[in-house]
Amino acid sequence: MTLDHNSYGTLALVYLTALAILIPLAVFVHNPWITWPLVLLFALVCTWQTAFFRVPRRKAAGDGRKVTSVADGRVVIIEKVYEPEWLRRECIQLSVYMDFFDVHANFWPVDGVVTYYQYHPGEHFLAFKPKASEENEHSCTCIRTPGGHDVFFKQLAGTFARRIVCYSKPGLSTVAGKQCGIIKFGSRIDMYLPLDADIKVALGQEVRACETILAELPA
Repeated sequence: MTLDHNSYGTLALVYLTALAILIPLAVFVHNPWITWPLVLLFALVCTWQTAFFRVPRRKAAGDGRKVTSVADGRVVIIEKVYEPEWLRRECIQLSVYMDFFDVHANFWPVDGVVTYYQYHPGEHFLAFKPKASEENEHSCTCIRTPGGHDVFFKQLAGTFARRIVCYSKPGLSTVAGKQCGIIKFGSRIDMYLPLDADIKVALGQEVRACETILAELPA
């Protein structure tokens, strides 16, 4: 198992907090009905956080036409919208919501070249709320595929997510299935695809980064 290198500090804080509480308990509290439940609780929290920040090994299914999910989670939006920031045209928006138990490492959805990247500071509304797409802290990336199609996606922070890490920069070549960043704690990915993309998933479907094909682009 590989841990996200941007999350070492967060994990260290979790483990140090657990030790700062458990060591005084072990020294000053000699009631096993208090100490052992707390030991178990913090062990579970540390295990959960370690799993949360792992970077799983996945067999990539994407390429220059097959668009895979950027993140693990559940499909919460599939609809036609106008994308005003970069594409400035109607697209199919496909959003994936991540909860506290999903892996939060993010992965390039398609082969291509980054043509646009912008970070936007903002609010921290619940990530599944519609207005979160515009008002929450988020980063935007557009990838131009070898076939000339644009795949635009946003990493959205949620109520508890306070840091977005993204490796995007204009001119960077992307390979579907390679890590492109991480969002810490509950959050959402919004993807904007061409109107003639063949959508392969349904609302409410659970998807896996790298492996679940969300859409296929025209030839």
